[in-house]
Amino acid sequence: MELRHLRYFVAVAEEEHYGRAAQRLHVAQPALSRQIQDLEREIGFQLFDRLPRGVRLSAAGKAYLDDVRSILGKVRAATDRAGRVARGLAGTVRVGFPESASWHGIVPDSFRRFRHEQPDAELQLSPMSSLEQVQALRAGSLDAGFVFSFPKSDPDLDQLVVATQHLVLAAPRRHPLTRTSRLRLRDLTDADFIWFPRRQSPVYHDRLMQACTRGGLSPRIVQEAVDQATILSLVVCGLGVAFVSEATRWRCPRDVVLRPVVDLSLAIDFSLVWRNDNASPLLARFVTGVRQNAPAST
Repeated sequence: MELRHLRYFVAVAEEEHYGRAAQRLHVAQPALSRQIQDLEREIGFQLFDRLPRGVRLSAAGKAYLDDVRSILGKVRAATDRAGRVARGLAGTVRVGFPESASWHGIVPDSFRRFRHEQPDAELQLSPMSSLEQVQALRAGSLDAGFVFSFPKSDPDLDQLVVATQHLVLAAPRRHPLTRTSRLRLRDLTDADFIWFPRRQSPVYHDRLMQACTRGGLSPRIVQEAVDQATILSLVVCGLGVAFVSEATRWRCPRDVVLRPVVDLSLAIDFSLVWRNDNASPLLARFVTGVRQNAPAST
């Protein structure tokens, strides 16, 4: 049995006449008659009572018609859903992002735009560190991720730089450094620092250490934390000061002061990253939206 047998059956049932059904289906009447006979032979009962001028559904045919219409409706719906996925109009795209970048700028703007332009698509969002996102992308559990300090080239991953951010010093409100009018790296020699583990981003970690060394600072690290939210909470507790992204200003705790350091010019690239073998049309639409929405910096 094929779907055409079911479509032919519905047409004959609705027209109650082989000739009219054949015209409607754009097939020859003898061929249509043979298809109905083949269907009846396969299911083992007659669907129609033959009349001098046309046909009429048998009792079994009437029961069969309702289910066949339902089956064909489900096939049409399934085809439509699959077609929308194939055209990038529906489906699911899984995106990771660092919590520190979710309050303002390209990340929330991209999410809002995607939901507006793709109302039938599902956007699955996962707050993760940059390292966790890259691991998830390689494992195939994420489609795309917003990450800091991604290497310029990678054989498996493509990237789009969407922003460039700079570092500022986060200090407790009553810390002596907040009263210095023009902070330089050497002014921070006696400060206790909250830092991030090198494993989180080896390249960025080494660049920051080199920048500090050039400015006469050897950071005295008293505590490590894996994300900026935790780092800021430790700053609030008075455990030390920390270098954080300038985007932190959009969700900085009340008892933390952010100060620029005039000789710390380290720029941090913020990129959208995805597997270059991911052929999802929906992912392509998401990347295009981010590309069109990306500012020069945040």
